[in-house]
Amino acid sequence: MYKIIFTGPVGSGKTTAIAAISDTPPIKTDVTASDMTKVRKATTTVALDYGLIVVEGGQKIHLYGTPGQERFDFMWDILKTGGIGLILLIDNSRPDPFQDMRFFLDSFRTFIEDTGVAIGVTQMDLDNRFSIDDYYQQLKLLNLNPPVFCVDARVKQDVSLLVQSLMYSIDPSSKTE
Repeated sequence: MYKIIFTGPVGSGKTTAIAAISDTPPIKTDVTASDMTKVRKATTTVALDYGLIVVEGGQKIHLYGTPGQERFDFMWDILKTGGIGLILLIDNSRPDPFQDMRFFLDSFRTFIEDTGVAIGVTQMDLDNRFSIDDYYQQLKLLNLNPPVFCVDARVKQDVSLLVQSLMYSIDPSSKTE
């Protein structure tokens, strides 16, 4: 069994990405936002999102999305148990996406060191003040060099590219369809 964790700040596209790529109807634990989150979106994930991909040969990849709010960080530890890697989604339109990226990379540092990470930058069509090269520059300062892509979390091919790049960075002989 393979288990991939999707994380990132509120509104970065975790729930949407899992829904876009899952071969089964995703399980969501969204509730009406009642704090400052409601400024960004009407609902928020409070426990997890879950989806499933079946790849060539019948192999299954389980997809788990974390809540984006730090107050639910206890779920992060629960969800990453048994995970083989992390997909970090960063919303380019947030006030400081690089701070968001550093926060999540630091929060999942041990997990990433033991597994791997691929980064998807969302909302670049809404705010293009930072480019993918800017993200690589920030990652270089952290001595990290994971794959980074501009993605639309609604587009299955974009999310699939993230999953494939993560799998390849973990095991270069891996092949997912």
